[in-house]
Amino acid sequence: MSVSRRTALAAAFSIVPRHVLGGAPYVAPSDKVTLAFVGTGTQGIRVMLEFLPLPDVQAVAVCDVNSGSSDYLQYGTNELRNRVRKLIPNARWGYESEDSNHASSGCEPARQAIELFYAQQNRAGQHHGCAVFADYRELLAQRKDIDGIVVGTPDHSHAVISIAAMRAGKHVFCQKPMAHSVLEARKMAEVARQTGVATEVAIWNSASDATRVLAEWIQAGAIGQVRQVHNWTNRPSWPQGIERPAEAQPVPPYLNWDLWLGPAPFRPYHRAYQPWVFRGWYDFGTGSAGDMGCYSFDPIFRALKLKAPDGIEASSTRLFPESFPQASIVHYSFPARDGMPPVKVSWYDAGLKPPRPEGLPDNEKLAPEGMHLLGEKGALLCDFYGAKPRLLPESRLKSFTPPPPTLPRVAGGYEAEWIAACTGGQRADANFEFTSSVTETLLLGNVAIRSGEKLNWDRERVRTGSASADQLLHSPCREGWSL
Repeated sequence: MSVSRRTALAAAFSIVPRHVLGGAPYVAPSDKVTLAFVGTGTQGIRVMLEFLPLPDVQAVAVCDVNSGSSDYLQYGTNELRNRVRKLIPNARWGYESEDSNHASSGCEPARQAIELFYAQQNRAGQHHGCAVFADYRELLAQRKDIDGIVVGTPDHSHAVISIAAMRAGKHVFCQKPMAHSVLEARKMAEVARQTGVATEVAIWNSASDATRVLAEWIQAGAIGQVRQVHNWTNRPSWPQGIERPAEAQPVPPYLNWDLWLGPAPFRPYHRAYQPWVFRGWYDFGTGSAGDMGCYSFDPIFRALKLKAPDGIEASSTRLFPESFPQASIVHYSFPARDGMPPVKVSWYDAGLKPPRPEGLPDNEKLAPEGMHLLGEKGALLCDFYGAKPRLLPESRLKSFTPPPPTLPRVAGGYEAEWIAACTGGQRADANFEFTSSVTETLLLGNVAIRSGEKLNWDRERVRTGSASADQLLHSPCREGWSL
């Protein structure tokens, strides 16, 4: 098929937010989606900077338990500072850290970035329209004018914030993983159905062309019926397999520790818990599967039309009472569905890898992260996010004709996709109802790791076949917090 015809077909199946359609970029203030950003650490500010330039968006509030500090790790040297400078080239952000490996984050750095961005567009060169909150409950109570909430907090508070926002009639964009426990994911999907608000989990590749190409290849029979999937990551890149610190540390003056704990059981403050390193603790994070599995399992679920596993079995390095083990492997068994046979999906973390794929060139090593799908007629290797698919052995690719596009494409990225849903457009692909199944599956893997038992998952009755494992399906909220 010619490139021009493939391009035309792809365009015919595109979901296009209104700001991509051309014409004047100006959007009247009354037509904008007003947003509040809850959780403004480095990741929260990164996401905020992606939303700010969208013409349909007006940022009006930020909320974080940290008023502002310069101790957040970043992806690279001066990474966050450079992002701000790129978006606001003619203004000086007052929170540029002298330590190039760490970034300033929290309420005040986020507020100033928003006001500098809008001031740059204002003839007067000033803007003072961003409110600041420490507690999301006060934000929801006081700002009835807000249309949507962007949740960028640690994993353990995603559900309480998202559910409160949905019940207040707010659209919700939530960082991955969607939830901290299996029952939280179930409850978030239920409230999304009840309220009808627009929801999305921040899984960027859910809106990518690559995810659709992978599904089209698999569903067109490129490797026949898929029986096995291997998926591996080099995460975690934070401490795991450790004991709780024996000593307490003074709470920094910029941090409201009680609000940071939120629904989690109280414990004294220690730097070992935040920021960023929360992912390794049972009470706050979801390990490598929660951090990265959301990205890779999304295209796997779509391509193979998966719903829920019926069996989960795991192995790991030494278990610890309060933190995830240093490395683990999880095997999920999925039953037959929609004309597809049973399939086994295996997850490997901490640099563990599956058997070497047959047909991989002798001089080529497996990438640090990736995905390998085995079918009855061959195998397919792609990157961790489901992109760059290649058939194995590579000689098969020479005689392979990729199928034409059949699935709708998304123009403008996943943030714009959610904004379009907020204004009455088609709902986002990674909405809470779809992503709850992906999240439940990943978190069941964590239950299997912690329990050390083989689980027989009954999704309708919400049972694992083990009374002790069932206790791990939910993390009870401490007094004063509830779903």
